[in-house]
Amino acid sequence: MKRKIGVAIGSLAAVLVVALIIAGNYFYNQGVKRGTEVELHSESETVNAVASDADHQLLQEAKEWFDSSERTVIEMKSFDGLLLHAQYIQQANHSDKAVILAHGFRNSGDNMGKMAKMYYDLGFDILLPDARGHGKSEGDYIGYGWHDRLDYKDWINYLIKEHGAKQIFLHGNSMGAATVLMTSGEELPPEVKGIVADSAYSTVKEELAHQLKSIYNLPAFPLLEVTSVVSKIRAGYTFEEASALDQVKKNQVPLLLIHGDSDDLVPTEMAYELYEAAGGEKELWIVPNAGHTKAFDNGTADYVERIQTFVQRVLAQ
Repeated sequence: MKRKIGVAIGSLAAVLVVALIIAGNYFYNQGVKRGTEVELHSESETVNAVASDADHQLLQEAKEWFDSSERTVIEMKSFDGLLLHAQYIQQANHSDKAVILAHGFRNSGDNMGKMAKMYYDLGFDILLPDARGHGKSEGDYIGYGWHDRLDYKDWINYLIKEHGAKQIFLHGNSMGAATVLMTSGEELPPEVKGIVADSAYSTVKEELAHQLKSIYNLPAFPLLEVTSVVSKIRAGYTFEEASALDQVKKNQVPLLLIHGDSDDLVPTEMAYELYEAAGGEKELWIVPNAGHTKAFDNGTADYVERIQTFVQRVLAQ
């Protein structure tokens, strides 16, 4: 009898292990593997429908400016041999200022194009990379900012060596915001003067736990732990180590954190956690009635003014 119970328990345990492995690979394919179409938890359209006519006009002008801008294609080999792609917009006259615009999950550099004019008008050259696993860059997985932080160190060095950049800013949205925060914890050259992070998540694990609950109504444990192991095997990193929260503690660069108070994709609470943890000079702007990365769209004029003020203050130091 005891032997039969032991066999039954062993069989059940084996089934559970197999089921968890299957589930881990499924969720890896949904959230980390390149090219998978996945529907994220979305917000009500009413959250993002408060822009004035004047802001609509400014946003449209910014998009049209980018669409008509002259862009140079740049390619670079990553630390692990991937060919990375970026677009570069150069000032008509030489500038020693440059900004790197970091896009979000399953987007590309083009999605940050609407913000290019804002920086160009401040005298910046613009670099718009496609993150690894996105757009025209190589890579079969999404790094959520973790391996990308090392790519951004290389992009920074590229701007310094090839374009003589002496004043560099990083500006990211969503996953791109987490990317620039993860980059902030690295040893950066003195040419990096400031960082703007709009709608960043605190850690990959916490953000995926939020999505798992919102989309599937499933608990994080043990699915995320198993999927994290799969990610380590297939992509070379775990969800636990990919932490903007840990990285930003080491930040020494002036930092502007932006987050909508109605963000349901990346909970607004994460912005407060990041602000409290951040080292160095820091500022937090919680934008009323804005959903995920919608502060720029909803209040374009206010957003542009806030960025101008931040940049000018940092460069005056």
